[in-house]
Amino acid sequence: MLLNADRSVLLVIDVQERLVPAVADGEKLLRGCTLLVGAARRLDVPILVSEHYAKGLGRTVPDLARLVEPAAVSEKIHFCAPEEPGWAARFAEIDRPQAVICGAEAHVCVLQTALGLRARGYEVAVVADAVASRRKDDAGVALARMAQAGVAVVTSEMVVFEWLGRGDHPALKELLSLIK
Repeated sequence: MLLNADRSVLLVIDVQERLVPAVADGEKLLRGCTLLVGAARRLDVPILVSEHYAKGLGRTVPDLARLVEPAAVSEKIHFCAPEEPGWAARFAEIDRPQAVICGAEAHVCVLQTALGLRARGYEVAVVADAVASRRKDDAGVALARMAQAGVAVVTSEMVVFEWLGRGDHPALKELLSLIK
């Protein structure tokens, strides 16, 4: 499965003010998510952002929130985003078969969302360098479990270059500047 910008949706799961400081490699998580959001914006890939229990975990971190439209952000209580009332309908309205997932925590909301979408027949890719958990072991086991379940485990650069598709894409130089 190659990712295609015209077939993908980027899901940014719970990259929130009180959660990011608690995860291992929080800066790496933010770098990866920021790269993916920048690439998605440039390549017209729709973006959906979830906030899990914002009252307790805060809103999406400001550096990331300012890169997305407020309408793209929705609160959830379910760990598996497709189980949240209204969320599955929003995702289905976009009508794209590929979900590219980044965010936190890898072993909870990212895992359950990925497996939930996979069970619903979507092609799902989780971005290994743009997910995190409080403990690295949890993230590693989650990535392995998702891979066993048919979720593609990729890196942010893989996503960007697959979305670009060719070396003469007009957005190549701009996106290379985000990578470096």
